[in-house]
Amino acid sequence: MLDAIQQFLNQASGIIWGPVTLVLLLGTGLYLTLGLRAVPWRKTGTAFRLLWRGRKGAGAGDITPFQALMTALSATIGTGNIAGVATAIALGGPGAVFWMWITALVGMATKYSEAVLAVRYREVDERGKYVGGPMYYIKNGLGAKWHWLGIAFALFGMLAAFGIGNMVQANSVADALQTTFNLPAWLTGLLIAVAAGAVILGGIDRIARVAAKLVPLMAVAYIGAALLVILANLAEVPAALATIVSHAFSGTAASGGFAGAAVWAAIRFGVARGIFSNEAGLGSAPIAHAAAKTDNPIHQGMIGMLGTFIDTIIVCTMTALVIVLTGVWSTGENGAALSALAFASALPGVGDYIVSVGLIIFAFTTILGWSYYGERCAEFLFGIKVILPYRVLWLIAIPLGAMGKLGLVWLLADVMNGLMALPNLIALILLSPVVFKLTRAYFAPK
Repeated sequence: MLDAIQQFLNQASGIIWGPVTLVLLLGTGLYLTLGLRAVPWRKTGTAFRLLWRGRKGAGAGDITPFQALMTALSATIGTGNIAGVATAIALGGPGAVFWMWITALVGMATKYSEAVLAVRYREVDERGKYVGGPMYYIKNGLGAKWHWLGIAFALFGMLAAFGIGNMVQANSVADALQTTFNLPAWLTGLLIAVAAGAVILGGIDRIARVAAKLVPLMAVAYIGAALLVILANLAEVPAALATIVSHAFSGTAASGGFAGAAVWAAIRFGVARGIFSNEAGLGSAPIAHAAAKTDNPIHQGMIGMLGTFIDTIIVCTMTALVIVLTGVWSTGENGAALSALAFASALPGVGDYIVSVGLIIFAFTTILGWSYYGERCAEFLFGIKVILPYRVLWLIAIPLGAMGKLGLVWLLADVMNGLMALPNLIALILLSPVVFKLTRAYFAPK
């Protein structure tokens, strides 16, 4: 029975994450980029200035714009930045990194539009908290006849959260701690559940405060370690970048571990892992941005798009350059093991610890961020009475994930993640005139 379910989910995952969805994700991002006249690219500097000014927030909401971005980044900067990049390179060659960049560049417009709509169509629930995201901009922006689409998104999001944002992350931490420090999985699961419970039970305010401290700290530490490797091999950086670009279009085979990476493999794995990492188009990040203290959807949209830039253009590129510069990409290793090998070969004695500790902290913050996403989806479906039971269930799932064999859970999460994107992309396309109109009005000459 389990084999049959696994086979079905395998086939479903192959279809959902096949060419049609990947083209739809990239196509929507490209359409929004053109419709916005490349505002996300042209205004990146302005967005960083807004982020700095928005550390306290001005307007209605529960958390500052900076905290909203850090909460969104807490859910996206995770295993995708370490294991996901390595997997893309192992399966698609160095050229996959180029397609991750393309995904991020068009994904900035997607993330911008998501955050604009999240603030524009958010609500205040019975507790007086601001709630929003795709299910709310579908309900309030598209009207009653599209309400079923919002329900579909919330259902897929609630289920996906337990996989991609909980059990899979706990399992990654347990595996890293067992390998590096010989800590038993049950103890890791228990420790994560206790630490996560201390944060999650305090709601979005506490999650945002912790994310605002942990995310910048871990990102700077990880980027700093990667920069040490890059600076030590500075003369080879131009050649590494040239390898990434040339392999994106030639699909040149690796010299070692795998038979060959065609151009399609580079595109497929680069796009899929890029989206897995930055989540542009999945509809998760706008749930956090909806809670920001702001009365200006454009301001939050600009801050929101920085999530994709920071996650993929900065953090993923750091991992990719370390892997390509050290030459370990053709050894046949995959996932987090490949990243660990790259850092260990460049920084003997400490490199593999950097990856292990990075993976642990990244995964922990992902658990925090996704707990909020799943909770908001559950609230949309069942009302505020579901919040406490949901939080308790979330904490119980952590040790189960740490100790379990998660092949089936990973597949189910993969399918639900892909299904989340479809209602969100439909809403983004249908509501794009609203985004374009608000953006033109904001940037019109005064």
